[in-house]
Amino acid sequence: MRRANMTVKEIFAEMQKRMDSNPGKLGGIKAVFQFEISGADPGNYFVAIGDGSAKVNEGVSVSPNVTVTMASNDFADMVEGRLDSVAAFMGGKLKVKGDTMLAMQLQSLLK
Repeated sequence: MRRANMTVKEIFAEMQKRMDSNPGKLGGIKAVFQFEISGADPGNYFVAIGDGSAKVNEGVSVSPNVTVTMASNDFADMVEGRLDSVAAFMGGKLKVKGDTMLAMQLQSLLK
């Protein structure tokens, strides 16, 4: 997904395009994913999914179902497929608060 030096903001923009082009992946999911990205390229984003569509927003959701906290370089590696989400979680690079079952669906949504 990522080209060299792609910013976190650009990654989320690309994520929006991918979810728009493949709404079948979103079927049956109704949730808000909050992303708290720290490190060299920090930012807060949330993805609201429901009724087969998704909307990426910059900022903080008032009621996320799951909150994912990662450093920007680890997030970029995970999106690129260089870092497995389970390995990131087990290694402490990915922190999840809230509905962990939803968080497990994250990898497929990011592809």
